[in-house]
Amino acid sequence: MASRSTETVPISGRVDHDGRLVAADAALERLQVEAGSALGRALALPQIAALARAAASLGVPLSRALIAADRQHDLDLFVRAEPVAGKAGGQGEVHLTIERWIARPMAPPRLALVETLDEGERREAERPAFDFGTDAALNLVDLSPALAGLLGQEAGALHGRPLTSLFRLIEEADGTMPLLAAVATRGRVDGQRAEPRGGGAELIIDAEPLFDDQGRFAGFHARVRRDGDGAVNGDPAAAFEDSLDEALRTPLARIISAADHIVERGDGPLRSDYANYASDIAAAGRHLLSVIRSMSAGAAAEAQRVDLATLAAEAGALVQPLADARKIELVIESPGQKLRTHGERGGIVQILVNILGNAIRHSPERSIVLIALGSAPGECRVTVADQGPGIAPDHQQRIFERYERLGDAPDGSGLGLAIALRLARSMGGDIALDSAPGKGARFTLILPAA
Repeated sequence: MASRSTETVPISGRVDHDGRLVAADAALERLQVEAGSALGRALALPQIAALARAAASLGVPLSRALIAADRQHDLDLFVRAEPVAGKAGGQGEVHLTIERWIARPMAPPRLALVETLDEGERREAERPAFDFGTDAALNLVDLSPALAGLLGQEAGALHGRPLTSLFRLIEEADGTMPLLAAVATRGRVDGQRAEPRGGGAELIIDAEPLFDDQGRFAGFHARVRRDGDGAVNGDPAAAFEDSLDEALRTPLARIISAADHIVERGDGPLRSDYANYASDIAAAGRHLLSVIRSMSAGAAAEAQRVDLATLAAEAGALVQPLADARKIELVIESPGQKLRTHGERGGIVQILVNILGNAIRHSPERSIVLIALGSAPGECRVTVADQGPGIAPDHQQRIFERYERLGDAPDGSGLGLAIALRLARSMGGDIALDSAPGKGARFTLILPAA
């Protein structure tokens, strides 16, 4: 049941010395239940729980404005946490008083590019994750069900046990162990060989260090793989595709799936700003997946009827951080009406992101990159105009070839415009270039009108 949009304050509750919400008025109890917990269990509202812990630790009352959420609203709260003292058995408890409770409509996602995973992405996301987490002393704090099954263990029974009770770590030829070296340096673990204690084939552990909000080392999040995972013999192109799958497609699909789960508030209420961050992550992840797919010459696009103006805005949002870093203003000139075209929405966004990224990289700081939308008989057009150095006529065809780079831009792979042109032509369109040295460049995406 969702909380009401207004609540009568003050609203009270009590947290015991173990962080459990042991008493609560109806509104606070509802919020606890919606967050996936219950009365008598750990307080599941992280902002309020953190305030309660701080008050108990310092032994003084604390008050703070907080943002929480129920299933229908963002909640603007003002919460007071007061340690309970002088009562038998009460030491360490905290009394909560919510003095303000204002419900606001949840903000919509910023990017409309977040869509349901397609079947291929779903299969990637559902591949089992063989991973685990440790604390700073290398005691297990988390173990994925897939890894527990692989090792013939019960995940819950391993909590708190040393990592070395699960694996025998194998020394390198020089006598070192990557995992122990990473503990000393608080760095990454790459290729720690290990044998399961219960027997079985040798495994490889890769891990990222974790740090708490004070910057202190807190342990590792590790991934376990079999030796040789992802290796392909024979055709170099096949090896490249396989390495892309292992290194990029699979983790990206998992990131997208996790971000979608957050956007859908699958684990309970969530503040709209956090959900929007996840929405942005999912949109950017899908764009990266489309980039990876397009690097294969056999990539096929599925035509849809789409609005070019909407997709241009999506592309602008995706490159905005790059523009901000160079203090470049993105200006969109729209005809004020929908520009319907036939094309693949992800591919169109990718084309525009590639063109915009190229324009931003070659533009002077504090300049303007213009995105102008328009139409002609049978066509829809998006023109990206920059104030960069321009392109000489004898170079204008060459920049659409793979691995060609012009100018002194510090980054860029030389693939962006080649990919953009191939995608445009696969949708029955084209990219036109109008430029001259010292006069900037105007790239125009031309697609058939729907």
